Amino acid sequence: MSAPHHRIVVGLSGGVDSAVSAWLLKQAGHEVVGIFMKNWEDDDDSEFCSSRQDFLDAAAVADVVGIDLEHVNFAADYKDRVFAEFLREHQAGRTPNPDVLCNAEIKFKAFLDHAVRLGAELIATGHYARVRQREGRFELLKGLDPLKDQSYFLHRLRQPQLARTRFPVGELPKTEVRRIALEIGLPNARKKDSTGICFIGERPFREFLGRYLANTPGPMEDDRGRVVGEHVGLSFYTLGQRKGIGLGGIKPGRGAAGGGDHAPWFVARKDLERNVLVVVQGHDHPWLQSTALQADDLSWVAGAPPREGRFAAKTRYRQADAACALALAEHALQLRFDAPQWAVTPGQSAVLYDCEVCLGGGVIARSLPA
Repeated sequence: MSAPHHRIVVGLSGGVDSAVSAWLLKQAGHEVVGIFMKNWEDDDDSEFCSSRQDFLDAAAVADVVGIDLEHVNFAADYKDRVFAEFLREHQAGRTPNPDVLCNAEIKFKAFLDHAVRLGAELIATGHYARVRQREGRFELLKGLDPLKDQSYFLHRLRQPQLARTRFPVGELPKTEVRRIALEIGLPNARKKDSTGICFIGERPFREFLGRYLANTPGPMEDDRGRVVGEHVGLSFYTLGQRKGIGLGGIKPGRGAAGGGDHAPWFVARKDLERNVLVVVQGHDHPWLQSTALQADDLSWVAGAPPREGRFAAKTRYRQADAACALALAEHALQLRFDAPQWAVTPGQSAVLYDCEVCLGGGVIARSLPA
């Protein structure tokens, strides 16, 4: 972030990471402008929506850093490009990751386009990731703080987007970001990190989804085909789910694979044709383990897939890298893992890594049992 200096538009979310990003860029001598993105309008005044407070926090940060702040409404784009797909995937029985789509369609497309119209040469966000230019191409790298790395959510970014993007806190541990925020007196220095899906906030997920998707109750079966309860609709469950199943006091008897009488229940499969939710007892039940997966809707950071061979992959955020072998088809990939992976979930992203370099990935279509 040394000379030459640039006009950089920073996405200020109201959080501490984007706030410190803006300050670092300003200290480096860049011309910095802040933009607060409003991506959701429904229930804007409810107890679960924090967008008003987030904007006030962003405005306070802009005042301390000494930059202008613009409030931009991307809610229509978000509903068309992200939320509609989110509902389609849930309706089909899959579990999508809207944060991945939001980054690709809103933060690094709609936001980037708006920033360019403002005369920006670059954009910046508070993501924990890094960009490196090498041999004429741009690479997406993991953030240096392994506990905060967000490259998983950014794997659908392409060369034109990375060429214009900076991640100022990607080189720092979160503890250092907090220290800087306190040292320079940022008003949100102690603000908690946001969690969950941006447009849902802290509200009950099933209640929220029920406003948009029809409930079609059906039977819950265990691994022996015995009915052990009733589900409220397949769209409202995800593989590996433990909480909210409603089977805490039900015991199928001894001998259940993966656990005993008192082992917790987990969602293992969805039978869409029969409208049956399959649940099993025990975290280590074989039906929760997969040795391979197939993914489609592929996206590669370099613009083309890597060669087939040995890599590492994540099938969910905050998962440790899992060693695997990559095989490619025309519009799909297959990953075969050295060790079984837990609750590989259709609709989630399988993201491929070569050491610290995020290569891209795809949307999980199906898993293969261990």
